[in-house]
Amino acid sequence: MKVSYFPGCTLKTKAKELDKYARKCAEILGVTLEEIPNWQCCGGVFTTSNDEIATKLSSVRALEYAKSVDQPLVSVCSACHNVLKQTNHQIQNDADFDFRVNQYVKPDSYHGETEVIHYLELLRDKVGFDKIKEKVVNPLTGKKIAAYYGCLLLRPGKVMAMDDVENPTIMENLIRALGAEPVIYSFRNECCGGYITMESKELAKAKSVKVCSSALDKGAECIVTACPLCKYNLEKNQSDVPVVYITELLAEALGVKE
Repeated sequence: MKVSYFPGCTLKTKAKELDKYARKCAEILGVTLEEIPNWQCCGGVFTTSNDEIATKLSSVRALEYAKSVDQPLVSVCSACHNVLKQTNHQIQNDADFDFRVNQYVKPDSYHGETEVIHYLELLRDKVGFDKIKEKVVNPLTGKKIAAYYGCLLLRPGKVMAMDDVENPTIMENLIRALGAEPVIYSFRNECCGGYITMESKELAKAKSVKVCSSALDKGAECIVTACPLCKYNLEKNQSDVPVVYITELLAEALGVKE
């Protein structure tokens, strides 16, 4: 199976190993991540202003390319996925936005046809957790792992439509497939403070510490996340619990992590 792949800025610079593990694990599971040629930054955040389209055009071009090769569009970064998915949703549901963005891509060439999925959805819906379990060579037996969802992976719920916003299970089920025990804790859907770091480092740190303390109180040995910014923020602001990325955890279980 081949899918169009949007790696995003972070996984091509500061977090290259997370991108590498995503590709290697996908190949083991029978999926080829075909990187979109000449991709640009997704825009970083999805702006809700109706008259703002400039920062969304790079996402539109990525979506249009995936349509042209008849492939789903996959991202590993939850921030990139959020922007791509919300941009696609706006094209599908806002005729004026659809008209205006098509003045910048090939004339009248894209109207929301691409399926946009996160790497986690690729694992769950295209590969299947049962197949992943079969491919595990280094089961994480006995490890208690807390999934951290953060803000962007699930919200807004009606647009992202990945899982239950208040009680998600997708990462916990992946943890089980890898042989470990998922830890359920109260702050797994709360903000880590990533987007307020520049304004208030103290508040950002307090939010991160609350997340990690909540996981530790329930017996977590490590935290796994799907957002590079969350991973950075949680690691920077505390040292009591290790924080790993979903592709790192998967690579360890599949035997490809160096």
